[in-house]
Amino acid sequence: MDGSDATRRGGHPRTTYLVKRLELAVRAHLDQAIGELGLTTPQYAALSALPAKPGVSSADLARLSFVSPQAMNEMVGILERKGLIRREASPRHRRRLGIFLTEHGQECLRQCEERADQVEEVLFAALSAQERQTLDRLLRRCCDTLDRRIRETPA
Repeated sequence: MDGSDATRRGGHPRTTYLVKRLELAVRAHLDQAIGELGLTTPQYAALSALPAKPGVSSADLARLSFVSPQAMNEMVGILERKGLIRREASPRHRRRLGIFLTEHGQECLRQCEERADQVEEVLFAALSAQERQTLDRLLRRCCDTLDRRIRETPA
């Protein structure tokens, strides 16, 4: 996209265009940093969701990782073969398999987090601590607003 379709009257880029441009730049940097560990950024996203939700289902992990359930099923197989996760039957729902980090997965996640921290250091180098807190707050507010709108919109 050359940006011509992403401008408002007056020649200034749309905020949504800037958000997408930032997303693509961050993704490229994360892909490189995480790729050096033999993982993809979506695999890192899946691993990073597990400490807060141990035993999560594959479908729920897909939602938390921003991928389709089909893509997550494939990813779970890859992560399991790499020894980063294990699946266990749920005590309450025997047919449901919960996903857990292995010790190797925890160490790999720690290394991924260090690399993601380095990417964020570069990304936010030009911002003061207060500006970064403001950006975080504003982005959360935008996400919450859109999430609320999606929940309120009839299917």
